[in-house]
Amino acid sequence: MLFSSPVFLFLFLPLVLLGYYLIRTAYRNYFLLLASMIFFAWGGVSYSLLLVASIVFNYFTGLGIGKSQSHRWRKIFLATGVALNLLFLGTFKYANFFIENLNQLLGNFGGHGFENSPILLPIGISFYTFQAMSYLVDVYRRQVPYQRSIWNLGLFISLFPQLIAGPIVRYHEIERQITLRHSTIERFAGGIRRFVIGLGKKVLMANSMGFVADQCFDLGAGELSTPLAWIGIVSYSLQIYFDFSGYSDMAIGLGKMFGFELPENFNFPYVARSIKEFWRRWHISLSSWFKDYLYIPLGGNRLGRHRTYVNLFIVFFVTGLWHGASWTFVVWGLVHGLFLVIEKLTNQRFPDRLPVFLQHIYTLFVVMMAWVLFRADTFGYAADYYKTLFGFTEVATDPLILHTLISNQYLLFLGVGVLASVNVFKNATRLTMRWPAFAKYYNRPWVYSALQLADSLYLLILFSVCTMYLLANTYNPFIYYRF
Repeated sequence: MLFSSPVFLFLFLPLVLLGYYLIRTAYRNYFLLLASMIFFAWGGVSYSLLLVASIVFNYFTGLGIGKSQSHRWRKIFLATGVALNLLFLGTFKYANFFIENLNQLLGNFGGHGFENSPILLPIGISFYTFQAMSYLVDVYRRQVPYQRSIWNLGLFISLFPQLIAGPIVRYHEIERQITLRHSTIERFAGGIRRFVIGLGKKVLMANSMGFVADQCFDLGAGELSTPLAWIGIVSYSLQIYFDFSGYSDMAIGLGKMFGFELPENFNFPYVARSIKEFWRRWHISLSSWFKDYLYIPLGGNRLGRHRTYVNLFIVFFVTGLWHGASWTFVVWGLVHGLFLVIEKLTNQRFPDRLPVFLQHIYTLFVVMMAWVLFRADTFGYAADYYKTLFGFTEVATDPLILHTLISNQYLLFLGVGVLASVNVFKNATRLTMRWPAFAKYYNRPWVYSALQLADSLYLLILFSVCTMYLLANTYNPFIYYRF
C-alpha cells in the first residue's frame, strides 16, 4: 500500500487517525501496532509472518543482551542476533543473486549449476532489519535499556509511516517516544503540511519526471540519441530525488500526526559541492547508520590512511549491495567510494580549491553518471548509455519521440523541479513563514489569520491536484519499494 494510493489516502489513514485519537492513550501503541501489521499485510500475509518472526527473535535476543551480566555472553547474544538478522535479509534478498553468480562460475569450469527458484522480496525488509539490528547494538552498548514489552519493540520495528522506505530510525532516537509522546494541534497540523508537500513531490514531480525517464531508458541502443539520453538521466536524477525525499516527507509528516518525531532524511543533496557533502545530505539515515554501525566499528579513520580507504570501500560496497542484488548497484556504490577516497587523498583540497560553481558541477556530474549504473539493468546497457551521452553513437533524434516527451507540462515540472531540488524555494518558504510571527508581534491578528488561511488553501489545492492526478493516471511507481 503506497502512501500515494487512493486506498491509503481516503480509507486507511482516516480510519487509523480516527481510531487512534478515539481510544484511550494507554491502548494507542497496541492500536498502532495492529494498524502497522494490517498495512504490511496489504502486500501479502506471508510478509507479515516474516515481520512478526523478526520482532519475536529480536525481542528475545535483546532480552539476552540486556539481562546478561557476563560481557562474553552479551557478545555471543549480539553476534548471534546480528548474524541471524543478516542471514534473514540475505536469504530473501540475495539468495537468487548468490546462486546466479555461483552457477555462472561453475559453468565456466564445466560444472553443473544449482536450481534457482525465485524468492519474492518482502517489501521493506532492508529497512526494518537494519532497525532491528540497531536495537540490538544500542542495547549492547548500554545506550538504552532493553525493551521489556514485546509490543513496544514490535511498534518500533513495524511502525507503518517508516516501515517500507524509512527513514531508518535507530532505537536510541525513538526509545522514549514509544512510551512518552505528546500530540498537539500544532504538531498534527505540521504533520499534515509535511505530508501534503511530500505527496506533491511524489505525485506531481517524481511521477512526471519518472514517466519521461522510463521512456528514454526503455529505448534500445539503436533508438536512443544523445539529446534523449541527457533528457533521460536529468529526468531520472530528479525522479529519484523527489520520489524518495517525497516519501520521507510523507513518513515524517505521518509520524508527527501520531506524536512521533522521525529523523530528517534529505537536505537538498544536489546543492552539495563534494561527494562527501552529498552523502551528508542524501539518505541521511542510511549513511549515518553505516557510519555508526559499520565504518566506526571497522576502525573508521583511526587506523591510518590506508585502512581508512579500505573501510570506505567496504562501506560503499555494502551500501551498493544494500540497494539491490545486482553488480550494477555494487559498482554504483564503489564509484561513490572511489571519489570519496580521492577527496580524502587530497585532504579535501580537491574539490575545495576549485571555483564554487565547478565544485557543484563536479559533484552533480559524478552523481548523475553514477545514476546511470543505478538505473541500468546491465553493464552492457550502461556502457551503451554512456556512449550515447557523450556522442559516440550516430543515432538521430526522432522528432516524434522528442515532441511526445517534451510537453509543456514536462517543461513546467522540469523548471519547478530544478528550483525545488536546490534551496531556492526553501529560502522563500523560510521568509514567508516569518510573516505570521511578524503579524503576531505587531498585533495584526487579521494579517496573521489571512496568512494562515492562505497557507491552508495552498495545501488544500495541492492535495486536490495530487488527488486528480492519482485518479486520472495509473502511472505511480515507487523506486525504493524494492529495497
